[in-house]
Amino acid sequence: MNRNYYAILMAGGVGSRFWPVSTQDFPKQFHDMLGTGDTLIQKTFNRLANLIPKENIFILTNERYNNLVFEQIPEVTKRQVVLEPAMRNTAPCILYAALKIQKENKDAVMIVAPSDHWIEDEQAFTDNVQHAFNFCAQNDALMTLGIQPTFPNTGYGYIEYDKLSNSAIKTVAQFREKPDYETAKQFIVQGNFLWNAGIFIWSVNSVVNAYKNNQPELYRLFEKGIEVYNTDFEDDFVRDNYGKAENISVDYAIMESSHNVYVLPATFDWNDLGTWGSLYDKLDKDESNNAVVNSRTLTDDASGNMIRTKNDKIVVVDGLHDYIIVDKDEVLLIFPKTKEQDIKKVLQKVKDKFGEHYG
Repeated sequence: MNRNYYAILMAGGVGSRFWPVSTQDFPKQFHDMLGTGDTLIQKTFNRLANLIPKENIFILTNERYNNLVFEQIPEVTKRQVVLEPAMRNTAPCILYAALKIQKENKDAVMIVAPSDHWIEDEQAFTDNVQHAFNFCAQNDALMTLGIQPTFPNTGYGYIEYDKLSNSAIKTVAQFREKPDYETAKQFIVQGNFLWNAGIFIWSVNSVVNAYKNNQPELYRLFEKGIEVYNTDFEDDFVRDNYGKAENISVDYAIMESSHNVYVLPATFDWNDLGTWGSLYDKLDKDESNNAVVNSRTLTDDASGNMIRTKNDKIVVVDGLHDYIIVDKDEVLLIFPKTKEQDIKKVLQKVKDKFGEHYG
């Protein structure tokens, strides 16, 4: 394997739309959401390890999940687990990890990948990443993998690329915010728009220069720690300074304001597993079109439901259609799939009425 290949595996999110399974103390990336025997972070780590040396896969997470990381991926070392002492979105933590990697290996080429996405064709994923690595090793480029849209989704940001380009790797014209339905339909018709999956590839030098040019204040904050990165004094520096970083995404911080941005249209199937409905879409269904994880079910006049419990719990459902039915310890959620985006609001109401520990 190429020793210059690195990965930053993003594992700090809470995934509140997967409540009550995903909570602040135990978020979705640490759960076996699909009932495969592996948690999402384990599947992502193993997928990246097809191309990248395991010791070069850095896991970027909130400090409260430190123990979960080591429990689920015991082969990683303390060096590989980069802890955020505060929630500051994706730009600060990616810069911090990039500076650590640059200090270790100035020739590094890296991928930044979410820990909680579903990818079926892992060989196609590996091939796409290899293609992007080859390009970024030779060019000053900030790259992303774009997903071919299958319908006018209003829940994703879009990447518009140069329509005239005949090469596999396209020049990005602009990033577009989550559109309304009519705009999303126009994007699909135009044919040069991709879903933004939040997967980025670049050389360590290209990304650090992008921060230096586009986010000088953020760069100066983390540059002060270069001397202590990868030493015993790193934790003290990060604890004292991380909270001063601006709360900003990597898209806003560098991708949207840089002129060397490229996209490779992905050839693999992808789902961001952002909601119970998106999980339902990817699971096998029973004869009544119910998606079932862990449960033993008896259903009558019940279809289109997402049902999840602890192992082998018997669930009897009669007369419910297109519902999310999730049983987790002290919480039972029975909620229409059409309102799944409201689960965040419901979670807040539960915490307000019954206590923070339920979220």
